[in-house]
Amino acid sequence: MTSPTFRDQDETRARRRYMIMNVARLGGVALLMFGIAITQGVVDLPFALGVVIGVIGFADFFVLPLVLARVWKSQNSAAEDTPKP
Repeated sequence: MTSPTFRDQDETRARRRYMIMNVARLGGVALLMFGIAITQGVVDLPFALGVVIGVIGFADFFVLPLVLARVWKSQNSAAEDTPKP
């Protein structure tokens, strides 16, 4: 059995990060839909709570993947700056 190459490791890391970003987006959609359900009276919780949850879900859907990508990109560039043995 051969050891994984750097390319295989990079591909595995990229797939994992892609899945994390998609799960974050799905979580954002779920929060947004839950917030809408609250504001429409489907779920018996205060209207203001529904608005807050909806805004958090909206931000989660649009902002969190961008933040994750920026953090991962800075980690990659920091890893490239370190000398390899």
